[in-house]
Amino acid sequence: MKTCMIATLLTLAVASGGALTASAQLIKCKLTFTLKGWSIAYKTAKGSGTITCDNGQSARVALSTKGGGFTVGESTISDGKGEFSEVGSIDELFGSYATADASAGAVRSSTAQVLTKGNVSLAISGTGRGWDLGISFGAFRITKRK
Repeated sequence: MKTCMIATLLTLAVASGGALTASAQLIKCKLTFTLKGWSIAYKTAKGSGTITCDNGQSARVALSTKGGGFTVGESTISDGKGEFSEVGSIDELFGSYATADASAGAVRSSTAQVLTKGNVSLAISGTGRGWDLGISFGAFRITKRK
């Protein structure tokens, strides 16, 4: 009986220690980017950026966004910034994020959005030039650049 109880306690200690180690390994990453696009009912934009993480990992990335809705405009975001939720690896950040956007601007354009991809979220903001008006839904895609 004592052997079974000791084995159970050791199993619980190892399991909880593993959970603490896993959470201690989470990293925080940021994105800097530029993005240029247009919309007439269909919204599209392309750009590039860099992801840097607090563990020293970094990656140059290509960005693209596509969606639809009731939109019209043209804009350039030249000093975009983003912050990801904590992840275990930089590789979790690549892929497609769901977007929803409501915008209105002239001459000086700005954006602020929170995007999601499963358990990963990305809050982006930026200012630039252009004009836009409308509501759209779509995807924001991050891929590695070579």
